[in-house]
Amino acid sequence: MTVTIYPGRAAGTAAAPPSKSCAHRMLLCGALAEGESVIEGIAPSQDMLATVDCIRAMGGACRLEGDTAYITGTGGHIRPGGTYPCRESGSTLRFCIPPALLSGGSAVFTGTPRLMERGVGIYEELLTQKGISVSAARDAVTFSGRLTPGDYTLRGDVSSQFVTGLLLALPLLPGGSTLRVLPPVESRPYIDITLDIMAAFGVRVEEREPNLFAIPGGQRYESRRAAVEGDWSNAAFLLALDGDVTVTGLRPDSLQGDRVCRDMLHRLESPGAVLDISACPDLGPILFAAAARSCGGVFTGTHRLRIKESDRIAAMAQELSKFGAQIREEEDRVTVLHRPLHPPREVLDGHNDHRIVMSLAVLCASLGGTIRGAEAVSKSWPDFFPALEALGLRMDIQP
Repeated sequence: MTVTIYPGRAAGTAAAPPSKSCAHRMLLCGALAEGESVIEGIAPSQDMLATVDCIRAMGGACRLEGDTAYITGTGGHIRPGGTYPCRESGSTLRFCIPPALLSGGSAVFTGTPRLMERGVGIYEELLTQKGISVSAARDAVTFSGRLTPGDYTLRGDVSSQFVTGLLLALPLLPGGSTLRVLPPVESRPYIDITLDIMAAFGVRVEEREPNLFAIPGGQRYESRRAAVEGDWSNAAFLLALDGDVTVTGLRPDSLQGDRVCRDMLHRLESPGAVLDISACPDLGPILFAAAARSCGGVFTGTHRLRIKESDRIAAMAQELSKFGAQIREEEDRVTVLHRPLHPPREVLDGHNDHRIVMSLAVLCASLGGTIRGAEAVSKSWPDFFPALEALGLRMDIQP
């Protein structure tokens, strides 16, 4: 899909899409519970559909009616031998591996080559020490064996999704476990979201000391009815638009780490901003775009942007240069230099990455431009472009 956006000013009120981070966790807690859970506020993005498919692979039932999911849980009794179609969803892949190993059989996880490149090496290293075998291919990885109670240690400078996967599964084992996350712990807010949602479904975890979690075994998830809160991560694209936009459905007291987006966007309106995004790496692309449009900025804690759906640092440097922007890349730092911008003189490339496409769209809303590969937004926000049109922005969309 190719989208041409004409320069203009956005105005009006828009509802934040539901939080993908919360929705993944709520769906899976419902899948591990006994009985039926009802989760309202599920956007039918590709990532959400991947999690729904994987719930079915576990042996649960899940149907979507509008934006509501009805889940008949497994009660922790996972069907062995399942094939889990994760599409491009790193959250789905990493969240589902430990629960799948509750069955003691084999589980095959499929996905795009890029998803497999991003990898589950942390699990391979950790779980093979626990007697689980791993076999990887270009578009699939197979885990065989049974998850057992015990002491687990994970690095904290990698994706918190590995921590979440273990936290979801370990309480269902017959004995207690501990999970230690070694400092520096990045993306800690995502761990807090996991713990909060688990508690809402009746499972308790004690943090005995910072980042050391004691997990009693023999627990059971309870089915429940719940609603997904608004997504600060995707709302950042609306908040970054040039114009007068009010975004509804966001909780100011949310545990989402990306709630800092409003403050960070404000800080970028003045010269000399230095922002640490190690706890909110998904904000990287839109903050780079906002910095290029305003006064520049320095961003630290950026190394994990290299292993997202694209290399988001290289992708944004390449695309922003088409507007006249200049980015200086270092190992764990990105500097967006203050340069005058102009409408892009080439077609922009979405790099098959939803956050790259949406970030470029925000800049195009100010300067104009054409983005190819814009269909990547379906991964997290299929209605992104209609949302921009509803705010008064003009565009042409070609399949």
